[in-house]
Amino acid sequence: MLNGPTFRGHDPMRLVDPRHLPQLMSLEDHEPTMVEGTLGPRNTTPAGDEGAPGQQHQSFPWVVTLLAGVLITTIVVDVIGNLLVIVSVFRNRKLRKAGNAFVVSLALADLVVAIYPYPLVLTAIFHDGWIAGYIHCQISGFLMGLSVIGSIFNITGIAINRYCYICHSLKYDKLFSNSNTMCYVVLVWALTILAIVPNWFVESLQYDPRVYSCTFAQSVSSLYTITVVVVHFILPIGIVTYCYLRIWILVIQVRRRVKPDSRSKIKPHDLRNFLTMFVVFVLFAVCWAPLNLIGLAVALDSRLSRAIPEWLFTASYFMAYFNSCLNAVVYGVLNHNFRKEYKRIVLIIFKFHC
Repeated sequence: MLNGPTFRGHDPMRLVDPRHLPQLMSLEDHEPTMVEGTLGPRNTTPAGDEGAPGQQHQSFPWVVTLLAGVLITTIVVDVIGNLLVIVSVFRNRKLRKAGNAFVVSLALADLVVAIYPYPLVLTAIFHDGWIAGYIHCQISGFLMGLSVIGSIFNITGIAINRYCYICHSLKYDKLFSNSNTMCYVVLVWALTILAIVPNWFVESLQYDPRVYSCTFAQSVSSLYTITVVVVHFILPIGIVTYCYLRIWILVIQVRRRVKPDSRSKIKPHDLRNFLTMFVVFVLFAVCWAPLNLIGLAVALDSRLSRAIPEWLFTASYFMAYFNSCLNAVVYGVLNHNFRKEYKRIVLIIFKFHC
């Protein structure tokens, strides 16, 4: 969600306003030139020309290959895995629970980026620059924001659902009836859209050549960046942490027989389901924390932008990208019902194909 720091002064790797992309694409290729002792890429504007449109970013071939490999793997696993998750929930009656509505919603959020924004980023990697134009840049940035915010909000919904199911089991059926759960899912996406719309008004969706992506530019406003990190990341992470901490406390109390009357509330398969969703949350937090912390640090103190290596920002960005393909793998590894349904679906497809 967050873009990295904008490096000022003599750094040729500034953000590109996507409205300048047509001019960039119409420029003729120039011979490589030396910029601050490094080999400058084609169409590179001297670093002193602040705000010049369409600046490119030179990367080593092995770096570009690595980034493309990570993104291709992410797209393939994301599409196949999340389609398996969605089909599994609708096919398997044991998985067709109210709480798994958030799991399907989370899979859709992960699927969105693999279908549209990631292929455009991959194209930008291969062409060493954005070639899709301004409109696609805005749509791509919007969908990326929609996906990440939708993911954290759905993970928050899952945590609250598990908390109510395990810690307040007597009220669970009333709180999470099928109709109520669908309303909660709709509310999650309504809040997600509400959270991402301001980006269009502050014109914060811009192309960043360091990560070949049209994404949120934190340099637009420090206050807005801090608000985004707090509301879209820190606050949901705090709610999820509270829910799972309460569940862990109850589990430990039951195991130590501090609350023997609660033993019937926590069944082995319920505990396994909780552990599965807990791992999903931890992976999301680990993958997205570096990028959000970088953005928050630079927003609080702009001088830190000079101290953050470019490779660290790029690595944190693609680490965040990679998270979208992990959830389906976690379900298959840790949840027996998902794993069994995956096998059934694959066998059906294989038999049909044969």
